[in-house]
Amino acid sequence: MPRGSSPKRERQYEHIKESARKRGESTERAEEIAARTVNKERARAGESKTASRSSIQDMSSAERGGRHSHSGSKGPTKEQLYNEAKQRNIEGRSSMDKAQLKRALGH
Repeated sequence: MPRGSSPKRERQYEHIKESARKRGESTERAEEIAARTVNKERARAGESKTASRSSIQDMSSAERGGRHSHSGSKGPTKEQLYNEAKQRNIEGRSSMDKAQLKRALGH
């Protein structure tokens, strides 16, 4: 957790990490999931110095989790897939639709 995190965020991180471990995720992956989730919540609450547009404008982690548990996983948004493709320097990403981005990323 980042230095200066609140006790609430520390508890949230540990809870998410433990939940991921119970679902069978590796320790490393559970820590990554927990950190990303808590960082997104911190950004949405204005608790971080920087925040990506998708962290602020995308639905909250709680809302996304609720939708997954009730209507099945629809996976990441096109914008999230595009951002991942951008980080991985996948050529032609700007003209790809969501399905093409998923295939290019191996999702």
